[in-house]
Amino acid sequence: MPSSLLSNTTLLKNEAARLGFDFCGVSKAEFLESEATKLEKWLKQDMHGKMGYMSNHFDKRLDPRKLVPGAKSVISLIYNYQPKDNLGEKHDSLKLAKYAYGEDYHYVVKRKLKELLAILKKHIGEINGRIFVDSAPVMERAWAQKSGLGWIGKNSLLLNKSMGSFFFLTEIILDIEFEYDRPVKDFCGTCTRCMDACPTDAIPFPYVVDASKCISYLTIELKDSIPEEFTGKMENWIFGCDICQDVCPWNRFAKPHNEPGFNPQNGLEHMSRDDWMEITEEIFDQKFKMSALKRTGFEGLRRNIDFVVKKNPD
Repeated sequence: MPSSLLSNTTLLKNEAARLGFDFCGVSKAEFLESEATKLEKWLKQDMHGKMGYMSNHFDKRLDPRKLVPGAKSVISLIYNYQPKDNLGEKHDSLKLAKYAYGEDYHYVVKRKLKELLAILKKHIGEINGRIFVDSAPVMERAWAQKSGLGWIGKNSLLLNKSMGSFFFLTEIILDIEFEYDRPVKDFCGTCTRCMDACPTDAIPFPYVVDASKCISYLTIELKDSIPEEFTGKMENWIFGCDICQDVCPWNRFAKPHNEPGFNPQNGLEHMSRDDWMEITEEIFDQKFKMSALKRTGFEGLRRNIDFVVKKNPD
């Protein structure tokens, strides 16, 4: 192996760790042939619901070289967001997915990726590349799996033996080579806890999620009214859902993050059920202007609260 490959890979992984990324792996940029058939079947079964963008850019989604001309490497990184405290533990709490407790991860992680790319350019020289934080059709879990960061679990999320699944996946696609990592084996075994726990039956088969039934989709991606068939099944989730992760045995190894930006913002940890029910647009804009909750907007959040509270008044 050329010394430059080893030294560049060492530089990459050392700097990624210094910036707070928990894991960093690299794959050869190539067509994801094994994913093409699965993606096509999933789309044909309309499991993407009304997320029309999922059927766009099919070729780009499967081939990073169409996103970055001359791409040779896909760098995958893990950034922890496991909170110290679960804000939804009270039986009557209205719940947010844990990733939404603090500042929008797009801002936090993108800053660190930009710094990492700048460091690589400084030490290696001219590099053509792009950073990705849910910002383009990149199959982040497939690349993370190829890069040895974990395996894709039966809930379709990436699982890591030492930290579970409460983390963000991000990528840098570059036109230079590194020492490539190898995939790890699947450690789900016969466990079906995620499938059994889902109240909307959104995991009909192992490793397949019907997004049109997923609470995260219903509370964030869906812009229409929530279908009545989900009455009484939302379990107080008003933005996202962590059920399939909370029951996963591998998340017993999850440790709290060290990112100040992910700590609860603007008194979020003190908000009661009544506070959520009485929230106004002014308060929403004030409290959540830098939050992932902006994705659903005030009207979307209001819709979710009304649906959950109306169907679960206690």
